[in-house]
Amino acid sequence: MEYAIEIKNLSKEYETGFLKKKRVRALDDLTLNVAPGQIFGFLGGNGAGKTTTIKTLMRLQFPTEGSARILGHDIADVSMHARIGYCPENPYFYDYLTAREVMDYLGELFGMNRSTRSSRTEELLTAVGLEEKDWKKQLRKYSKGMLQRVGLAQSLINDPEIVFLDEPMSGLDPVGRREIRELIAGLRAKGKTVFMSTHILSDIEALCDEVAILRRGKLAASGRLDDLLMSDEASRALEVNIHGVAAESIREQIEFIAGASIEPRPNGAVIQILDESDIDAVLTITRESGGRLASIHPVKQSLEELFVKETS
Repeated sequence: MEYAIEIKNLSKEYETGFLKKKRVRALDDLTLNVAPGQIFGFLGGNGAGKTTTIKTLMRLQFPTEGSARILGHDIADVSMHARIGYCPENPYFYDYLTAREVMDYLGELFGMNRSTRSSRTEELLTAVGLEEKDWKKQLRKYSKGMLQRVGLAQSLINDPEIVFLDEPMSGLDPVGRREIRELIAGLRAKGKTVFMSTHILSDIEALCDEVAILRRGKLAASGRLDDLLMSDEASRALEVNIHGVAAESIREQIEFIAGASIEPRPNGAVIQILDESDIDAVLTITRESGGRLASIHPVKQSLEELFVKETS
């Protein structure tokens, strides 16, 4: 199996309106492949088609055109669904069940015996950061963040090979987000594939190997995150961080280098140069002024800049 997820020419149209019916194309000829064992970020603005894509893969709705395969099986193959997990954007459960009861019920649907269900429930509710005192509390008394944790836990009850997460950090506080990030990173370490949709760009940068960006239902960009963040204009530019010298004291010398610029920092300066051949000149100026080199790295656009460019 070359890909964990294969999407080919997938489209989805909805009919809207009451008297005057109108067809809206929410997903337009999407083709996308996801390799196994990685965390794949799925980005896009509101209404771009992210949730539509995930619901179509989960067979919660049917495509107008195209096809998709998961783990080498067509998404219509019911047996394949026993090997995947899914956490929707707004998990919903029967309010009068407790977290433990929900997990036990879902574990039984997957054919687990009582002992396995119990140990798996305790392991997962602990992993998602739900306090043990809340395990026997009815879900109607839970906050949004607590429900989100239960939603994440239930998506893992069957030890899936692929997990689909739609806005998994929704409703979580900063500590909760960090805990869930560590949980998701741990899934990759175990060889699992994670397909994750989120608006929180810092989580994408921290976790994802590859990303895809949707714009109005169409694929705007996809690939390895590092490659996408390396803009064409800055592909050869370098950022040199220096310490121990004020920017103004060497500004004239630095700006004498073609295309170079310098910005002050509390403990030194950041110098941007257009070519690697200018490094020696910058280091000579820095050392002669009593400063030292802190770091050198390629200039990249931020994920926010990429997101805005591709979705606007």
